[in-house]
Amino acid sequence: MLLKPTVDVHGASATLDKRVASLDDAIRVMAETRDFGKHTKLRRILEALRRVLVQPGGAAAVQARARALEEAGLFLGTDWATPEILIPALVGPGLHAGDADTVVMEACSELRTLAVARGDYAHPTLSAEDAREFLSQVLALNLELLFTPPTEAERSRQGRTAQLIRDLFRHVADEIGYESVLDKLVEEIWRILRQRPIQVDQVQSLITRIAIYRGDPEGDLGNAPGQGIDRLISALFGTTEACREDPGVEVFRARLEAMDDGGLQYEATGFARAMHDTGLVSPYHAELLRFLRHKSDYLLGEALGLSETGRNSLLRHRDLIHRLIEVAVHTQTAQCVYGLALLLDRGILHAAPMVPALWRQLGLELSEKSRERLTAVFGDEPGPEARLIAGVLSMLGLPLGVGQGDNPTCQSARALSMWAYNDPDYLLQIVVWAARDDEIVMHFEGQPISSNDSAGGVASTPQTDLDPVSLLVVPHLDRIYAEMGRRCIGRPGDPHRWVNPEFHGWWAARGFRINVDVETGNLIDLDNFLRQFHVSYHPAYNGGQPLIHPQPAGVAVTDSAARYVGWHAITILRVTADPQEVTRVYFYNPNNDSGQDWGDGVVVSTAGNGERFGEASLPFDQFASRLYIFHTDPLEHGEPEKVPAEDVTRIIDYIERSWGANRLPGGTLQASKTPRT
Repeated sequence: MLLKPTVDVHGASATLDKRVASLDDAIRVMAETRDFGKHTKLRRILEALRRVLVQPGGAAAVQARARALEEAGLFLGTDWATPEILIPALVGPGLHAGDADTVVMEACSELRTLAVARGDYAHPTLSAEDAREFLSQVLALNLELLFTPPTEAERSRQGRTAQLIRDLFRHVADEIGYESVLDKLVEEIWRILRQRPIQVDQVQSLITRIAIYRGDPEGDLGNAPGQGIDRLISALFGTTEACREDPGVEVFRARLEAMDDGGLQYEATGFARAMHDTGLVSPYHAELLRFLRHKSDYLLGEALGLSETGRNSLLRHRDLIHRLIEVAVHTQTAQCVYGLALLLDRGILHAAPMVPALWRQLGLELSEKSRERLTAVFGDEPGPEARLIAGVLSMLGLPLGVGQGDNPTCQSARALSMWAYNDPDYLLQIVVWAARDDEIVMHFEGQPISSNDSAGGVASTPQTDLDPVSLLVVPHLDRIYAEMGRRCIGRPGDPHRWVNPEFHGWWAARGFRINVDVETGNLIDLDNFLRQFHVSYHPAYNGGQPLIHPQPAGVAVTDSAARYVGWHAITILRVTADPQEVTRVYFYNPNNDSGQDWGDGVVVSTAGNGERFGEASLPFDQFASRLYIFHTDPLEHGEPEKVPAEDVTRIIDYIERSWGANRLPGGTLQASKTPRT
């Protein structure tokens, strides 16, 4: 007996043909409409596109009409109209937004890019090679859409659109191949890891999924090479011989107990090598440290991969280090092992306040509110005290790895990073006040400001995507920072002149320069501003004086088309020549990922140009072209007249081609008048 097909292929094909015909009519009508009236035809074409895309074969049908759709004006007046500046990392959020129209527009954009990548559409501003690279990155960053069905939440929120998105991604992957997906994903993971962020949960999740997909004999990633992926997978799941096949913590512990000192040293050095190579810590590494704490301080140092400075710190303060490992290092908090190793290598325990401050942290009784907040975000295994101490170790070891998350709190993240980098015992005091007292009190021009008495800060919603220290401290700092700004209302000029030194510390220089008029938003005194920046920071014009303390600064962030995006707080760390003898500014950016394209050839580097872990850098003139605020010693005037006029002119040209284009006196303002870093 013949079985009836479960899918009516002919019926589905007829339905698609009918809906494609309707789409073609909508494209024709929009194409015949003048530009000023095209928006009136948008609803019809979006609905026709959605009805095609939900059908089997719909993605291919839209891909075949990519050129016609663009020439008809589908993307007119949107960012999608300039595909050469689109950012792969924003595609996923756009597709998950829940807005059906946004999903349809994003899907059409990807299918247009696919048509360009396949050579079916010779686009005037996007090459086939760039299109393929863009799609590879998009697929790599949204790997779960290729291999997992919609969740219940997605189905509830997005309905049939959730499946439409997955069908779209599978169609794109089938067209460009899965090998490029893995290569781009691995490249992206290494790029992020080279910046040594504190929070690596997303990276670990990606590596875990890749390991699962590669191990699936029916999966499409099984034979894909992915240069460097084996190092990443082994760093987490099979670092050494004793855990090569990922046997589980209990089996691993039993193997450790049966080893002699030679075997343990082999394990210790293997874990240390992988940790310092990748910036990732295996849960097995945490278990090894807990075991070696009872065995040998020498092997403990080997497992941490310590320098001579770190070994001296370990041996001098062994009771403290043993206690920190006992309380903070668990398989769930394994990443803090890297923070502990770098903390010891920094030698900051030799500063008199640090050891008693860490003992105080170990004995700290958290408030009920702090316990609830940590447990809600990180779970109850291990407990909130352990989570917080693990977070402290990570921040002290990786002060440039602090990220602001998806929050407008760059000022607070910058403050935490600066204190961890420059004043770690003060950071520990701030943590105590926030975690124990649910209150931080800072002073502004001699007057106390309580975080509990201050009105709301710049963050409008509670932050949850932060490390344990930031999770507790940032809400308090955010309110205090905003209150300091409110106390400057009525003063002439920008409030950061007074707020930055009071908020960040005495080392923030009291001299202040800004190139934007707060009242009008127009550019002012650019020539003097740039000359003063040179004599304050450039070694050729400041007598070769290296920067002593990190300094707060503000930049005008631009997108890859050099268009103004917003004001942003960063920290200038040092200015020196790179390996190619180009003078560069090395800075800290709290925006989670410092590798950004700011347009007009200004591409922020995070590796390969002399950067230390966590630093971003730009050539001096390119950095100066995005700078709008900096601090300087008011008593050190330098000789600004010695700065060559052509250097100043070159930087001004950069400014006028980017965020300053409409900020000349009498010009049209691009954004909010008052700068807010």
